[in-house]
Amino acid sequence: MKVILKKDVDKIGKAGELLDVSDGYARNFLFPRALADEATDGNITELKTQQERLRAKEDKEKAIALENKKHLEGKQITLSVSAGENGKLFGSVTAAQVAEALETQLSVKADKRSIKLPDAIKQAGSYKISIRLHAGVQAEVPLIVEIQK
Repeated sequence: MKVILKKDVDKIGKAGELLDVSDGYARNFLFPRALADEATDGNITELKTQQERLRAKEDKEKAIALENKKHLEGKQITLSVSAGENGKLFGSVTAAQVAEALETQLSVKADKRSIKLPDAIKQAGSYKISIRLHAGVQAEVPLIVEIQK
C-alpha cells in the first residue's frame, strides 16, 4: 500500500515521503497513530504542491542569504566593551552581543546560534567571526573589540 508520511517515523522515512509499506503495517500502526495518510491522487497532488511551495521558500531564503553575504563582504563590526585597568574585559564578548551589533551597524539579522566566535573573546583586539546565514552560505566578518572610554 502506498502511503504519505505525515510525521517522521524511525527506520521508515521522513515527513512528506511517499512510501510503499505492507497493508497491515499501514492499517494497524501508521493510520491509527496519524503518522501517515493513504496515497490517493488528491493527496499526492497536494503533497507535490506543498513540496513546490517549500522549494520556492527555500530558494527565496537562500537568495536573501547570498545577498546578505555580498553586503557583509569588506565590512566590519565594532564593539565597545567595558574593561579593567589591565585591558581585560569584564566577562567576555557573546554571540548575542555580536548579533545585536550586526543588526544595528550593518542591518543584517542573524541568530546568535549561527554566529561562531573564536574561543572566548576576553581582550580587546581584532577577531575573525563566522556567520552562518543559510545552509551552505557562510560569511566571514572581522570583529573589532575596543575598550569603552
